[in-house]
Amino acid sequence: MQTLSKEFTEQSVFRMEENVLRIVKCFSELTEEEIWKKPNTQSNSIGNLVLHLCGNITQYIISSMGGNEDHRKRDLEFSTKGGITKQQLIDKLSKVVDQSIAIINKASDSELIRTRKVQAYQLSGVGIIIHVVEHFSYHTGQITFWTKYLKNKDLGFYDGLDLNKKNE
Repeated sequence: MQTLSKEFTEQSVFRMEENVLRIVKCFSELTEEEIWKKPNTQSNSIGNLVLHLCGNITQYIISSMGGNEDHRKRDLEFSTKGGITKQQLIDKLSKVVDQSIAIINKASDSELIRTRKVQAYQLSGVGIIIHVVEHFSYHTGQITFWTKYLKNKDLGFYDGLDLNKKNE
């Protein structure tokens, strides 16, 4: 019988893996230059967003839940203007997500309810995972929008699925 904590962690991991696949799909459509292009001065490039996701996931899950030292340099995630290839960004994101999934999968019920201080917040393990999944999805949406805008094409995320099918 599936426990609530196991169901929660499995669904969280599913969403994280789904977001990686979507970002990889976006990267397959974009040039190296487009990865670092900013839509305007108040927005971030796709490269900046991926660096930001890596920093956030590392700080919240790998550092806080995993018990590792916090070395995040948040401002650098946004000030970087290039010098990192698409493949390097995907490799970095994949490594961070894989490490965080390992931590999530081994989290006990007591670790999921234990409160920790992360940035300016007091969060349980569940709260940390919810934050990371929501934050990851939010920025994946931005990356998707920017890719669709630049390429004027459907990215096929739902190919083979009938999204008009009614609930049973």
